[in-house]
Amino acid sequence: MKRVLAVILTMGLALSLAACGKSTDAAADGSAKSEGVMTYAEYAAAAVDTEVVVETYVQAKQSWWDNKGTFYTQDQDGAYFIYEMACSEEEYNKLTPGTKIKVTGVKSEWSGESEIVEASFEIEEGNFVATPVDVTDLLGKDELIDRQNQYVSFKDMTVEAVAFKNDEPGDDIYLTLSKDGNSYDFCLEYYLNGSDQAFYDQVSALEAGQVVDVEGFLYWYEGVNTHITKVTVK
Repeated sequence: MKRVLAVILTMGLALSLAACGKSTDAAADGSAKSEGVMTYAEYAAAAVDTEVVVETYVQAKQSWWDNKGTFYTQDQDGAYFIYEMACSEEEYNKLTPGTKIKVTGVKSEWSGESEIVEASFEIEEGNFVATPVDVTDLLGKDELIDRQNQYVSFKDMTVEAVAFKNDEPGDDIYLTLSKDGNSYDFCLEYYLNGSDQAFYDQVSALEAGQVVDVEGFLYWYEGVNTHITKVTVK
């Protein structure tokens, strides 16, 4: 009887540990969604001007003013551009890359860019920083928009032109890069990283004919308009 009881207790302990291990793994990868939270697929399928609730991770901050902040965010399945989300300056400073947030807002679209507006947030437990996904092979294909707002990279792009907003340095820089004879628009968004003087100077000095790798957030404005964060001259 004691042996049978010992076996039962051992099996129960093993099952308990297995369940704990499964729960820990789910929490670690951040894939589990809270009740009422959309998956990325559900968000992508949601109609414009409807309420959305997502759990996502801050990847970069574009700007803060008048108690509103604009963020590039992403989870393991997709990305969300959050425009002018209500937050104090103190809260904005706490939202560092990797921070997990639950966002409630309205899905909107502006010139092709899918974004969340009129948003509020809660900070949650968890951390995730995306690595760039190489989407060079998707250039010129309809599937590229499925990566909208994600942190991506493009390889072996040829510089065609460098232009400044208002025709002088000190604001956005517009890049035209080409691949296989086709041209694409890229942008150094000044509010995102223009304060990085070394990076701003590097992009300003690019010359036609140079071959570069670039990384950035796959923003959309009348077509793909990646907001670059890194350039490597080959």
